Amino acid sequence: REPLVRKTSFSYRTFPESVGKRLDKEYLRSLRNKRLYLAVFAAVLGNFNFGFALVYPSPVIPALEAHPSPALRLDQHTASWFGSVFTLGAAAGGLSAMLLNDRLGRKLSIMFSALPSAVGYALMAGAQGIGMLLLGRVLTGYAGGVTSASIPVYISEISHPGVRGMLGACPQIMAVLGSLILYALGKYLRLVLDWRWLAVAGEVPVLTMIVLLCFMPNSPRFLLSQGKDDEALGSLCWLRGKDTDYAREYEQIKESVRKQSRRVSCAEIRDPFIYKPILIAVGMRFLQQLSGVTCVLVYLQSIFKKTSVILKPEYDAALVGLVRLFSVVIAAVSMDKAGRKILLFVSAGIMLVSNLTMGLYIHFVPASQNSTIANKTLNYITLIPLLATMFFIMGYAMGWGPITWLLMSEILPLKARGVASGLCVVVSWLTAFTLTQFFLRVVEAFGLEVPFLFFAVICAGNILFTGCCVPETKGRSLEQIEAFFRTGRRSFMR
Repeated sequence: REPLVRKTSFSYRTFPESVGKRLDKEYLRSLRNKRLYLAVFAAVLGNFNFGFALVYPSPVIPALEAHPSPALRLDQHTASWFGSVFTLGAAAGGLSAMLLNDRLGRKLSIMFSALPSAVGYALMAGAQGIGMLLLGRVLTGYAGGVTSASIPVYISEISHPGVRGMLGACPQIMAVLGSLILYALGKYLRLVLDWRWLAVAGEVPVLTMIVLLCFMPNSPRFLLSQGKDDEALGSLCWLRGKDTDYAREYEQIKESVRKQSRRVSCAEIRDPFIYKPILIAVGMRFLQQLSGVTCVLVYLQSIFKKTSVILKPEYDAALVGLVRLFSVVIAAVSMDKAGRKILLFVSAGIMLVSNLTMGLYIHFVPASQNSTIANKTLNYITLIPLLATMFFIMGYAMGWGPITWLLMSEILPLKARGVASGLCVVVSWLTAFTLTQFFLRVVEAFGLEVPFLFFAVICAGNILFTGCCVPETKGRSLEQIEAFFRTGRRSFMR
């Protein structure tokens, strides 16, 4: 039997067709409410800080390797820890988010992350030894883990269905922008000021975020789950606009929350409605990190130094950052038009070719020959590592970067969303920690080509995983997606 849900051109697609025309104007009016975009901007400043902190070692490690003070000088072992310990902190932040998301709420969890982040930057800015540097990295990583689990859920739950894909890509855009600003500041401050000022600069987005979020509403779905019906209605009114039929959407959300009012039990985990979306979300986070993106971003300047490209490593890093920003903007614009799956296929395919190219180039062009070639300005073969890395980052930013975060917040069931999003972050950053911790050791023992060939194999697996496991959620409300996993009937996704 066909469900009662029918599709309309501009309506919420969960309304009967007979009221579709009446809702067209209200749909567009609610879509253009500027307050929604302000709330998203306030939240994604946390992702800006996350991207800034993640690649902080890229310009700082070369400076500390040549530091005159033995207390701050990094060798290969300590540089490896300095690059990777951030991800360990992020995993701990993901664990905390399992409780914080459901206890404090999404907005307050994001605000809470500002405290460890500010302390971590202060420690790195005033570091007198490697211990303070590592502790600062752990604390900024912890803050990043909390925001990684909280911001996508917050944005997904406050977003209008018509722009949820675009807004869901904003966290990745801001993370990329944060990384790019770090690369630019790293080049400038290295010439003018001490590297410590990079940590001082990191305090600015943290303080701005916490001030703006004080004036933003909490998620209507979270407020309803806490029994705060009036606050939830007021929040949705603020997000959609007073002159829209937000009450109808409110009733839909309220009904969905009512059906999932209880916390998920151990017995319910065996229900496909619960475990299937969780496995898909966790699997995507696992494969995303295994593709090697964190290793490339953290050790970007070191990789370029080993491959001896024509440009200086810091210029290469900034160029890659620009490509990454451009690509993730393309993904944000096209996500609600092309769909999630096609972008994931294209993304994994580009990453596969790029990693394979990088691995084969390093294997067939030895380091000694590479350095000799680099000195001959007429021979541009040494641009291959730069181009391969640029395409890898472009592919990642077009799909497996932003869409894995978006799908995590879209497909997870409401009753398990807080815990499951934290689990995704834990798996993601434990995987990233393992890779970043052993990346330099593998390179030292087996050569730089081995990690890239391994990443290429993983990207081939990403293509298979997308085709077999990932549902298309373009243009679907969160309630429709939940109905699909609950019943297994694809008619709910039409």
